[in-house]
Amino acid sequence: MFGVLEGTGVTVLDPRFHRVIPGSARVERLWTGARWSEGPAWFPAHNTLVWSDIPNDRMLRYDALTGQVGTFRQPARNSNGNTVDAQGRLVTCEHGGRQVTRTEHDGSITVLASHFGGKRLNSPNDVVVKSDGSIWFTDPDYGILSDYEGDKSPSEIGACHVYRIDGRTGEIAVVADDFVKPNGLAFSPDESILYIADTGASHDPENGPRHIRAVTIEADGETLGASKVFATCTAGLFDGFRLDIEGRIWTSAADGVHIYHPDGTLIGKLAIPEIVANVCWGGLRLNRLFICGTTSLYSVMTHTNGATRPT
Repeated sequence: MFGVLEGTGVTVLDPRFHRVIPGSARVERLWTGARWSEGPAWFPAHNTLVWSDIPNDRMLRYDALTGQVGTFRQPARNSNGNTVDAQGRLVTCEHGGRQVTRTEHDGSITVLASHFGGKRLNSPNDVVVKSDGSIWFTDPDYGILSDYEGDKSPSEIGACHVYRIDGRTGEIAVVADDFVKPNGLAFSPDESILYIADTGASHDPENGPRHIRAVTIEADGETLGASKVFATCTAGLFDGFRLDIEGRIWTSAADGVHIYHPDGTLIGKLAIPEIVANVCWGGLRLNRLFICGTTSLYSVMTHTNGATRPT
């Protein structure tokens, strides 16, 4: 284990991790000053990263060319998860707005989902875009449990689901209703599997789930099939995560980032001196992992690359 920044380092747990992490890898702290960093999204067109600072009700922007950080949007309706669609538009989950939105190229904001069955969503949490243009998101109740990450309110739906927004019609459908608190999600590189974290242990430490499930995508590309537990978190809870081009999962945990081989083996860890909430791939070659710690933004260079399609 090694590192320069105090509290950081790389731990190799399986020889296969050597192929994806440089021997000289160092975790960098790029910025600090948030209350709860979440939802990083990379914009290759202008080499910037946008992420959320949920309790401070703002979105921040990191310029990879200058190293400067500024405010992207404030207020931001307590934004949480973000991603970028195939047209380069920002798609955002809002706790305060209790909705999923898209920021158009002219800066206007389009609401993509705010209700289901005539009832308000809880607090959309994380979001991914499939190659067919459909948008998949999780809707736990974290943003309405208190005024810290949104506005304290009762759940109108009364449950926490995973939803799909049709890319052509805009129709919203429940694709999974058997999660306690669905959280981070991401597709496998071939889109045959949707990985979904369940952080139910946040409010039921003894019996609640703290795992990532691998759920098969049916042949229609729109519905979910068989499900199995892919990995159980050994440090806190899995929150947000992303996959590299070879299907390895790079996921947040209480002690940093855990890296799993597609066969479910934990092959390595990146130690971060704060609880990690989410990660994403960026940089000119998508070989730089950006990491949202509690108060800070970190990054590390790797020997692998993130998926080139929207995630």
